[in-house]
Amino acid sequence: CFPAVELDPHYIRALLRRAELYEKTEKLDEALEDYKAVLEKDPSVHQAREACMVSSSLSKEKKPHVHHLQICKLKDLGNLVLRPFGLSTENFQVKQDSSTGSYSINFVQNPNNNR
Repeated sequence: CFPAVELDPHYIRALLRRAELYEKTEKLDEALEDYKAVLEKDPSVHQAREACMVSSSLSKEKKPHVHHLQICKLKDLGNLVLRPFGLSTENFQVKQDSSTGSYSINFVQNPNNNR
């Protein structure tokens, strides 16, 4: 929580410091939002302009990795729920129909035998 930003949303120095903190804690989307807010208030802030370019490119590079981690965590959660029933996420095949974009889910009794 940044009380200075809450008290005065136009306080550029506080926005810059919060953006730097977000960068250090790898919250790149939040950092980028703060840098953009700084540029809206004062386009001459070189630090914000430079950081926007760097943050934007880093954010794009990390998105596939973050998506993969999210899928792995969801599978772990699914396996935790399914384990008492003798099942896992491997028992379900998900296929996307390329023409409609919809998904179908099929149950597979022995997933290791079908590979």
